Amino acid sequence: MKHKKLYLIPLLLIFVLISTSCCAFAEAKPDAWWQKTIAYEIYVKSFKDSDGDGIGDLRGIISELDYLRDLGVGVVWLTPCYASPQADNGYDIADYYSIDPAYGTMEDMDTLVAEAGRRGIRIVMDLVFNHTSNQNPWFLESRSGQDLEKSDWYIWMDAKEDGSAPNNWRSIFGGSAWTFDETRGQYYLHTFLPEQPDLNWENPEVQNALIDVAKFWIEKGVGGFRMDAIAYIKKPSGFPDGEPDAADGTCGIHGMTANTPGILDLLHTFRDAVQTDTDIFMVGETNGVSAEDLPLWVGENGVFDMVFEFGHVLIDLPDEMNWCKTRPWTLPELKQIFTASQEKTLLTGGWVAMFLENHDQPRSISHFLPENADRTAGGKMLATLLLTMRGTPFIMQGEELGFVNVAWDDIGQYNDVSTRNHYAFAIKEGYTEAEALSGVHRFARDSSRTPMQWDTSANAGFTAGTPWLPVHDDYETVNVASERDDPASVLNWYCSLAKLRANEPVFTEGNYTEIFHDDEKIFAFSRETEDTKAVILINFSTETASYDPACLEGAELVLSISGQDDRGMLMPLDAAVYLIR
Repeated sequence: MKHKKLYLIPLLLIFVLISTSCCAFAEAKPDAWWQKTIAYEIYVKSFKDSDGDGIGDLRGIISELDYLRDLGVGVVWLTPCYASPQADNGYDIADYYSIDPAYGTMEDMDTLVAEAGRRGIRIVMDLVFNHTSNQNPWFLESRSGQDLEKSDWYIWMDAKEDGSAPNNWRSIFGGSAWTFDETRGQYYLHTFLPEQPDLNWENPEVQNALIDVAKFWIEKGVGGFRMDAIAYIKKPSGFPDGEPDAADGTCGIHGMTANTPGILDLLHTFRDAVQTDTDIFMVGETNGVSAEDLPLWVGENGVFDMVFEFGHVLIDLPDEMNWCKTRPWTLPELKQIFTASQEKTLLTGGWVAMFLENHDQPRSISHFLPENADRTAGGKMLATLLLTMRGTPFIMQGEELGFVNVAWDDIGQYNDVSTRNHYAFAIKEGYTEAEALSGVHRFARDSSRTPMQWDTSANAGFTAGTPWLPVHDDYETVNVASERDDPASVLNWYCSLAKLRANEPVFTEGNYTEIFHDDEKIFAFSRETEDTKAVILINFSTETASYDPACLEGAELVLSISGQDDRGMLMPLDAAVYLIR
């Protein structure tokens, strides 16, 4: 027995050394430039129009770079501005090496990269690599025959004996995920629109072609990439039917293909080829990747520096295709989603892409707050969560002004093809027009795509022409010029938080610990380094909320929406940030 106990000593020492090493790695200070800045998503079509055609463009973005710099932005993520037929507003790419004429020229892009760089801002491109446009020359060659160089660059299958589609998969935008091509005499797969055929990532030539695209843009001087719909690139072998989940017997493709085993092998190859010996970052759009999966996706041995998770934005939507079917949620549920992501990424020294909105999601004030919530206080409260959480915050254009959803009365007013298809799906499933439209009001992507509101002039200063999408009818009060002059505005609160992040390393370097998990009103957490601790208290409710003030012993109030320092109580939709040194 004595000998056995002696054998345990070196084992315990090894365990201690491993544990210490893991903790030290997980708690190491972030040293990458993209971990210490703020990212801002620009929906190019809606940001600023420089030539009066009603469509935002690269020159428009260049004209407002000072605004972004003053907001504390160090990364600008551009939605696709490549040559495109615009079946899905640019997410159907015809040429990865060209700029769409509606947005400008490659010279404009070069100028944007250079002018942004002079202001300490890096440009991040949106790489849409799950699919291309059906007008892309790659697809045009692929559909021309089964024995050509690019015949196997897309996913083609023969019809079933009865001539029907190879399986019962339903695309994310509705309808069959397969379209028959008369020229080739086969079906091709599309996760989204028929105009967006999926690439065949199993083909090494496809991988090499996509690697070449990424390297081209790195040579142009971009700071990184957002990888669109990347969780869908690997398909299950055999392409089996799925369990029907709709009245027409179809099955949503998301559940059949998202995060399919083997996808990480493909992405490791891509990352090693693209990112080695560069300082760029890559963030993946990974709907379908859970918190439990994160250690495999982010961190030193992961495939991305960050990923966009969807647990929090889908918290009330059990079926992404059915916008009429929602579920109630509680604040502890929301907190658990964020906390799980933090804990799992820490395991591998990974990093979090923190977001509440993007071009595919509703406005966060409309999404996460009650209808009767004060939008100014609510916008500030949500900003506090976004900009004090561990990770790189991503602001969607207009979010910093407190934008809310549009609620147009006629489905014909909506531009987004996905929104129109969701509406049609709801009608087909037996919902009334009023019920279907209610779902559109809650989740339509157009709400995050309405033009940026710069001032009180016609069309909010976005364009001198007719905007491609109507400006929100609140533009006379919610706009950059008005909010810049109002110390109590949502915009100035964002600026205050950005300055706090820049001046206090605890907000970029500190670990995350949740506080008061079971509290139904308050989202509270701390950020802590060796010499500083921040305590953040956020009241998600429209009622006064109380809490145990013991967590604030020795703390100094640095920011408060209400301006009050009533320790132990938060006003409705209030948020307070404290520092303990």
